Amino acid sequence: MKKNVVRVVVAVVGLLLVVGGLGAVKAGQIGSMIKAGESYAPPPEVVTTSKVGAEQWEAGLSAVGSVVAVRQVTIAAELPGLVKDLSFDSGQAVQKGAVLVRLDTSIEEAQLAAAQADAELAKLNLERAQTLRNANVNAAQDLDLARARAKQSEAQVMGIQATIAKKTIRAPFAGRLGIRQVELGQVLGAGTPLVSLTALDNVYVEHFLPQQSLSKLGDGQGVRITTDVYPGETWMGKVAVINNEIEATTRNVRIRTLVENADGRLRPGMFVNASVLMPDKDQVLAIPGTSVLYAPYGDSVFVVEEKDGQSIARQQFVRLGQRRGDLVAVESGLTADQTIVTSGAFKLRNGAAVKVNNTLAPAASATPKPSDT
Repeated sequence: MKKNVVRVVVAVVGLLLVVGGLGAVKAGQIGSMIKAGESYAPPPEVVTTSKVGAEQWEAGLSAVGSVVAVRQVTIAAELPGLVKDLSFDSGQAVQKGAVLVRLDTSIEEAQLAAAQADAELAKLNLERAQTLRNANVNAAQDLDLARARAKQSEAQVMGIQATIAKKTIRAPFAGRLGIRQVELGQVLGAGTPLVSLTALDNVYVEHFLPQQSLSKLGDGQGVRITTDVYPGETWMGKVAVINNEIEATTRNVRIRTLVENADGRLRPGMFVNASVLMPDKDQVLAIPGTSVLYAPYGDSVFVVEEKDGQSIARQQFVRLGQRRGDLVAVESGLTADQTIVTSGAFKLRNGAAVKVNNTLAPAASATPKPSDT
């Protein structure tokens, strides 16, 4: 019995020694891993950088506007009739006075022939009455009646001729036609629209500026026009009209700019960016737009600083101003000649080590041009 107890005790002690040994080994391994984790440093992130530059930007009052035609009408039929001839196609450029549509005038032409014959007879009767009156054969009243009858017949001829002329529909000014809304053989009612006509040589750009800008505005002031439809293209115009009323709901003033549009690329209804140019230039700190991290709690950039012989990225919150091409102005948060991360900022955290490689860094410009390659 005693031998069995001794065996059990020995077995338990041996098991405890084995478990303790394993525990000591594991504890040593975990301790080594903790020490290794504390001493581990992630490899530096590869980024591109640039200097914060002090630049002079042309000052301007910017707004989003829309293109408005200087002259635009919807050509319509003034009189009812049957379309006898169509002389235009959709999108065609026409000159002033060009014939677009001819309506059937067969009835009016017959009426004109009868009226001309009646007018000829009235003219002969007037001549006879005048001869008789000179011979004192008829009364003065007979001459007056003959004269009135001749004028009435002549007016009737002119009225029918005017009706025939109105059934020949012409372009009121030179321009480009829109989409045709009439077909050959169609019976038109008075006022039926046929096609739109727009003069595109010059267009207006209408936009709004705050009422505080009124003291800086004047007729003839230069305006730069750009649009996303034609990236890199610029049109120059001049302020033509400054509205004499302020919008009651927005307290903005409407500006109308006249822009030369010889190539016709600016179309009525198109959204554009308009910047009224000021005589003075603004001193700004400019950085590439790609360097900014936008967030609801504030915009920030990463500033690269040297610490213990290593490049460290420090997050810096900034307040941004106006944009010019690839660049954005910084109103506060940075100083000139600081180095900031321009690409790769999304993978950084505050205090992260970085490695600068500007070999493939894209060039940022306030007036970028599309590449031909």
